Amino acid sequence: MSTTTIAWIALPFFVGFVAYLFPKLDRYLALCVALVSGTYALLLFVTSPLSLQLLDSFGVTLLVDRLSGYFILTNALVTAAVILYCWRSGKTAFFYAQIIILHGSLNAAFVCADFISLYVALEVIGIAAFLLIAYPRSDRSIWVGLRYLFVSNTAMLFYLVGAVLVYQVHHSFAFAGLRGAPIEALALIFLGLLTKGGVFVSGLWLPLTHSESATPVSAMLSGIVVKAGIFPIVRCALMFDEVDAIVRIFGVGAALLGVFYAIWEQDNKRTLALSTISQLGWILAAPEVGGFYALAHGLVKSALFLSVGALPSRNIKELQHQPIGTAIWIVLVVGSLSISGFPLLVGFGAKMSTLNNVLPWQTIAMNVAAIGTATAYARFIFLPHQRQERQQEVNYGFWVAVTLLIGALVVTNVLYYEAYTVANMVKAIAIVGVGWLAYLTIFRRTVLRLPRMLEQFEHLIGVMSLMLILLFWMAWA
Repeated sequence: MSTTTIAWIALPFFVGFVAYLFPKLDRYLALCVALVSGTYALLLFVTSPLSLQLLDSFGVTLLVDRLSGYFILTNALVTAAVILYCWRSGKTAFFYAQIIILHGSLNAAFVCADFISLYVALEVIGIAAFLLIAYPRSDRSIWVGLRYLFVSNTAMLFYLVGAVLVYQVHHSFAFAGLRGAPIEALALIFLGLLTKGGVFVSGLWLPLTHSESATPVSAMLSGIVVKAGIFPIVRCALMFDEVDAIVRIFGVGAALLGVFYAIWEQDNKRTLALSTISQLGWILAAPEVGGFYALAHGLVKSALFLSVGALPSRNIKELQHQPIGTAIWIVLVVGSLSISGFPLLVGFGAKMSTLNNVLPWQTIAMNVAAIGTATAYARFIFLPHQRQERQQEVNYGFWVAVTLLIGALVVTNVLYYEAYTVANMVKAIAIVGVGWLAYLTIFRRTVLRLPRMLEQFEHLIGVMSLMLILLFWMAWA
């Protein structure tokens, strides 16, 4: 298994460069890499955890277990869906090579158990994501990409200083070194990871970046890329009780902040992006089941971004007076029901497993966030629709991609079959019902424009500084 793991990590980077040499095979090579990752992820659910120590005590430490399996499986399915979506779009070998390299870097991040190799993986992820965001080469896409790269690199500078502080104490970069490290190290490392992952106010770079990127890139960013920053936080929370308490606080804060903004947002892509902030909070609110929730969110958010990209308008008010095709509406409904926690879809098991594993002080806030999620996504469920004689111009790859993702939403539902109790199903339906009622009676006709000041480029670094002070205080307390 050790040799297989090392070969699997190296494969995407080798294939990514090969794609340049054989541009006619770029799509096939990219899809094969995703399939290999999916197969490897499934093996992790039936094999024992594997720990590898490469080089020496200050070198690379890898830990592959069931938690890694959830994130790797999400990466494989989302990447495969994006490749299929772009199959006939005329994308160049450069695009597919970056998809492969991004995929491989994400895999590496999901098996890292030391801060220095994680730093390398996160930096490669940032560069590959920037190149994909800027792929259209328009002035807007280049600006959005540079903005993302600047925020990402600044966050990683904070992170790297924290990692060095850990090494000074233990002469090792292993995650275990957080115990006994200075509180400054914890604050700096977590500031970098929270910003990279798009959590709470330090993640307010996310709405503009995800909403202004091309549709397949948005699906990748929200579906899996942001989870590179989330994964090590979940791993550390499971290792240290004191870290677990801090992570849960940020999880609740992000869940409420993101859904509050998403409910009032009138732009559909921004709604999905703001909802991503909230859903990342759900992953952190109960680290024990964070991997399962990451899988559920990655699948549904990718499907929703691909679907919203096929709509005739991004403005919800315009869509309320312009019927969309029934086929696309069905995809939106299935995705919205899953992320709202409706039974028979993986979102139900993820939502119930999280609510059943939160601490008493989190219960009210997370139930409010659950109702808010149902309210935010009711906008898609209650859109007017009709069967169109002349189908909208939606590429063939779209239907193949969403079929894969929706099929996965149904199949992965069996991973938490214990959730199907009468009490859980009644609770889930009640949450969705209250959310729909709130949308129909209040939010459907009410318009409130929330300020976007904190999203502005000049304020993002200032927000990081405030978050650093908050983290330092929490670590000290």
